Parts: sequence; structure tokens; C-alpha cells
Amino acid sequence: MYDLTNTQLELKARAHELTESKLHKRAAEYDETEEYPWDTIQDLVDCGFMGMTIPEEYGGHGLGFLETALVIEEVSRACGSTGRIVTEGNMGAIAAIMAYGSEEQKMISAELVLAGDKPALCMTEPEAGSAATAMTTKAVKNGEAYVINGLKHWITGGADVAKLHLILARVEEEGEDQGIGGFIVVHEGTTKGMHATKRHRGMGLRSLPEMEVCFENLEVHESMAIRPKGGWKRGFAGIIDSYNSQRVGSAAVCLGISQGALEHAIAYSKSRNQFGRPIAEFQGLQWMMADMQVMVNAMRNFVYQAARSSVRTKAGFPEPLLAAQAKLYGSEMSKKVVHDALQIHGAEGYSRDRPLERLYRETRMFSIGGGTAQILRNAVASEVLGQRLPQTRDGYTKLAARTAA
Repeated sequence: MYDLTNTQLELKARAHELTESKLHKRAAEYDETEEYPWDTIQDLVDCGFMGMTIPEEYGGHGLGFLETALVIEEVSRACGSTGRIVTEGNMGAIAAIMAYGSEEQKMISAELVLAGDKPALCMTEPEAGSAATAMTTKAVKNGEAYVINGLKHWITGGADVAKLHLILARVEEEGEDQGIGGFIVVHEGTTKGMHATKRHRGMGLRSLPEMEVCFENLEVHESMAIRPKGGWKRGFAGIIDSYNSQRVGSAAVCLGISQGALEHAIAYSKSRNQFGRPIAEFQGLQWMMADMQVMVNAMRNFVYQAARSSVRTKAGFPEPLLAAQAKLYGSEMSKKVVHDALQIHGAEGYSRDRPLERLYRETRMFSIGGGTAQILRNAVASEVLGQRLPQTRDGYTKLAARTAA
């Protein structure tokens, strides 16, 4: 149905086996203890699921985003946190470095990720969430180094379990603002000028530490600055372009969580008896599961289409419109699918002894993090209308003036 190759089907089967044999058993435990799943990390490394997209010349497998999405979908059936680890071990920051970094940067980053490191993309700030370009973290050129000062928050693994960090900061050279650039820092336990100030207590995905990270005169050698040929401004655009891969990964997590919830609902409806027969025989519940199946298949089509689109783009990342659609639909519909699966379970679904309430908490994040559902709607509208839609008040004033002229 989805025209998957034998290699892709084999990859999907290996991920399915890992999920069935180990991840189902571990997911609730790590959610409860809020500890990082180091044993799962080793399993992912052993299966070759970390750094799948890294080119073979750097020790990776040279696979595409579709192959990565297949693995993410399978592991997320049991554990959304594991799905996110696989996403960030193949997309986002590591994808940006592989596309725009120097040879030295690529070799350093590839070695870390292939060994199991989940990179941390340091972009979000207290006053710069959806408005990413409003960031105030600054990197000032000083001799052969850049000195970084600022505060980031909701950084997954930042200055904690992650070693590889891609820090986005506003660049200043000779007193002039150059735009936003990316800087690579390897954090080995302690790094002078960089430390975590607190851990955010998230609703779901609890085994992933969401950190507030402070930079105080952090010195980064100029060789660790990502400087594409187009200059700093083009560099930020490239990093944001690479973020489309992470959006596809997030959509794949939503797909996997939804598929897992649907499977639980089907199994429970066949085993639960009321009024002298299985509840699966009641038409009201049959229609709920039919709608859930339609939504899951629609998510899968969105994810696979977006992942495949990367072969058509110059930079090798998914097309922005398709990536936005996949994450928007996946993040919104997964809440509905998991909600209905929980409802079919009744009080059992509300219990922490079953996975539905955890899956509901896990999927709730994806319509917020990595681009809110509202911001993604703006992105889709911009593509559909063929024009950039400003979000600031003065931007709309300028747009109105141009339109009137």
C-alpha cells in the first residue's frame, strides 16, 4: 500500500521487534521514575537506529527520512520518549550539521550520535518561543572565539544527558549585528560558561529532561561556528530548513502513539464484556474505532509523503508545506485518537495501570513543541497563499501598505 522496499520493511520489522520485546515493558517505569532510558539508548545503538541519516563516509548508514520515520513510528507505539530520541538522533540538529557543517564538525558530531548521544538544539528562550527570531542570546566575536551569553529553556537534554549542543544565538562582529548563527558545543559533564539552572517538570515524555540552560561568557572557537556560504543570515535559514525534518519526526511520533492507542482499543473492546457480549459488538464503539483507523491512516499518508519529499528539495530536507501539514494533522488528530481509545477503556483507561493516560500525556506536547498548531496553520496558509504572512503589528501595516500600492 505504501510502496515500501524490502530494506524498509526489514528496518520496520526490527523496530517492531525491539518495541514488543523491550519498550512496552520499560515505558511506564521510565515515565514513573523520570529517569533517562540509558538501556534503551544502548538498544537503539545496537540496532543501528541512532545516526541512520548520517552519510556512510562519517560512519552512518546514509538512510533517508522515510526510513527514520518508519523506525520512529514503530517505537512510539510503546514510548513517545523513545520516538523523540530517535527523531533527534537522526533529524533536526544532527541533520543541520551534516548539511551545513565543516568536515571537522561533521566528524565530531557523527561520532557522538552514533555512540548514542541525543543532540540538544538550543533555540527556545523565555521570550522567544514561536517568535524564534526574537531571541536575545548573543554571540560576540572576540579574536578567534565567540563569547555566548543568554538563557535558553525547554532544551531537551540540554547541559544534562546531551553532549552535542547546537546553540542558536544572535551574532555580533565588530559591533554590528550579523543575524542568527549556529554554534557547536560538546558538553562533557561540565563546561565552563554553560550550565543547567533547572529542570522543567513536564506533563508527559517524563524520561526526557527538559532543561533551562544558562550561558555565561561561554567561549566557542570560531571553527565550531556553522557558516554556510551565504553568510550568517543564510545560515539561520538553513538551520530552520533542517527543522522541517524534525517536524516530520514529531509527526511520526504522533502516528506511532496513535497506532499504539488504536491497537489497545481494539484488543480491549474484544475482551471487555458488557450486557452479555463484547463491547466491540456495539455500533457506537465500532464507529469510534473506524474513525480512529481513518485518522491513523491519514496521518501515515501525511508522514510518508512529507518524508519522501526530501529527495526533491535542493537542501535534501522535507518540503516545508508537507512537513507543516504532517505535524499539524498528526499533533491534532493524535489527541483525538488517544482520547477515544481511553474512552473505550472507560475507567480502566483513566488508570495509571494502563498505558492510555500516559500516551495521552505524551501526545499532548506535539501541538505545542516544535511549532504550535497555530503557527503551523500560519505556515500552511503562507504556502497556500504564496506570500509571507507577518506576525508583528508593524509587519501587517507594511503588508497593507504594499497591497494598497
